[in-house]
Amino acid sequence: MYERSSVTELAQSLRSELDRYPVGGKLPSSRALVERYRVSPVTVSRALAQLAAEGLVVTRPGAGAFRAQPRTAPDRPAGDTSWQEVALSAETAGESVPRSVDASGVLVSLAAPPPGVIELNGGYLHSALQPERAMAAALARAGRRPGAWSRPPMEGLTELRDWFAREIGGSVTAADVLVTAGGQSALTTALRALAPPGAPVLVESPTYPGLLAIARASGCRPVPVPADGDGVRPELLAAAFEATGARVFVCQPLFRNPTGAVLADDRRAEVLRIARAVGAFVVEDDYARALAHEDSGPLPGTLASEDPDGVVVHVRSLTKATSPSLRVGALSARGPVFDRLRAIQVVDSFFVPRPLQEAALELVGAPAWPRHLRDVAAELRHRRDVLAGALRRELPGLTLTQLPRGGYQLWVRLAEGADEAGFVAGALRAGVAVAPGRPYFCAEPPGPYVRLSFAGVAGTAELTEGVRRLAAGRP
Repeated sequence: MYERSSVTELAQSLRSELDRYPVGGKLPSSRALVERYRVSPVTVSRALAQLAAEGLVVTRPGAGAFRAQPRTAPDRPAGDTSWQEVALSAETAGESVPRSVDASGVLVSLAAPPPGVIELNGGYLHSALQPERAMAAALARAGRRPGAWSRPPMEGLTELRDWFAREIGGSVTAADVLVTAGGQSALTTALRALAPPGAPVLVESPTYPGLLAIARASGCRPVPVPADGDGVRPELLAAAFEATGARVFVCQPLFRNPTGAVLADDRRAEVLRIARAVGAFVVEDDYARALAHEDSGPLPGTLASEDPDGVVVHVRSLTKATSPSLRVGALSARGPVFDRLRAIQVVDSFFVPRPLQEAALELVGAPAWPRHLRDVAAELRHRRDVLAGALRRELPGLTLTQLPRGGYQLWVRLAEGADEAGFVAGALRAGVAVAPGRPYFCAEPPGPYVRLSFAGVAGTAELTEGVRRLAAGRP
């Protein structure tokens, strides 16, 4: 263990030695643990904090750490909850149909890894990249606005809807926009509005696991449409519509998660034409437009800006470019579907809290906003290049499928026949959290993959150290 000891390893060593001490007995001092295990004081502090969180030790400032009183189970019968298996199922034609919700693919990027583990599985900007001062100032100004704590319009603040409409482009107006509680909420509302339970929903393959979770939780059946480096393949999209009778296709035309692909210019009009011909909706998840890299060049417009006929339901969010807690997004649609989207949101949550909308409006209207986007664009490009370079040097057996010019992740294919689950588990043992590729496919994957995020760490030093750990650990 010694110099390469992690917080997890030290906590495990201390855990295994707790029986040496009586309840209430004092553990060795932090200085003694530093000398014994040859780790930093920070590592010792974090390991003891982990044991304290587990209820195994009690820390007393100025006195040290002591073995805690063992927790005892409450003196009551366990109870029988087996009846819930029936209650949580639906009856269809006399058969019990499971309605379980699998959030495992989403939790991979939401759950915080153990202390000391380098987080290459995250889905949000690290606090070092977030506009914390600008957000704090915006929230403070918003709270002082007249009527800031009153009930907002159910569709959202008109000024914020107008800002989103300008960002979406084309002939979209504020009247076409509904403010939502982030992108995930917007996607959930869209699928509930467009696809009844049991219906097929076409998705790009691979795609964002949160979308697959939404579809399945709504009782829909996600159907994969293969995509390549230029986005979804139109001929396969047309074939999928014909074979399934689907009336919804969900896509990320710009910097698709996880590959970073951009829908090619010659495919954009074709996707809209195919959907319009069969009377289907295209849900455009424009999650990463504000995460374009410094070298991305001019970005293509949104599909919604090219659609006069109400084919596209557009989804976007401020969350990815700001903070996971600034959950403000938008849905854009035209025609009767807008009323349905609005009705579903009203039933589910009434409206997005006004103070949060006011704060978002203050933020995007402040001079700090464009500066923040420029800083993020430069930093994401730098991090992308550092991580890609480290992978090529240290792990040449891995294949980087595409060098994206936007987003926050690299999509990496493992060697043919590699054990994806074993790689992920080995990476965690080496002190690195990565996202497995399997949850990004709704059918059998074509090979083993992992997704590596370069946005959720404090800086590039953690990226190079993470790759070094992967190479040294040979997961």
